Amino acid sequence: MSVNEHKQEAPDHVTCMILTVSDSRTKETDKSGKLMIEKLEESGHHIFRHEIVKDDFSGIQKWIRFADQHEKIEALLINGGTGITFRDTTFEAVSDMLDKELPGFGELFRYLSFAKDIGPAAMLSRATAGVRGQTAIFSTPGSSGAVKLAMDELIIPEITHMMREIYKDLD
Repeated sequence: MSVNEHKQEAPDHVTCMILTVSDSRTKETDKSGKLMIEKLEESGHHIFRHEIVKDDFSGIQKWIRFADQHEKIEALLINGGTGITFRDTTFEAVSDMLDKELPGFGELFRYLSFAKDIGPAAMLSRATAGVRGQTAIFSTPGSSGAVKLAMDELIIPEITHMMREIYKDLD
């Protein structure tokens, strides 16, 4: 089957949880989390929950487990904590819990960031994605520009196709 045929078999929508990793943002000031919600809803997807967690390895992993174990959550979209400072632990927290890593997501994100926006500083991003159980997980930087790029160019175009691939083994 071709990619287009796969996409025709994909579900119409995905139920998502948004997790913002930040030591300073609140739901009122979380522009990137709101942008993820807006982009998903515009594309017909459903938002089950939106949370903010401090940049803390075990706190992030608690929410990954929650999303993976909750039957209604199909995809977890995380923003923030993907840099290289000592406090940035999202990459490690996410990578440690993936059953299947999708290295192409981070590679493509950095390529697009390099080409469209920030040049060689794109190499400092540790955006990643993968699957845990039956849950798709995407982790992006926390800036609104990075979230917009990831949502428009990578996540929105492929999220239903990704879910089709996750679900096809369950038939």
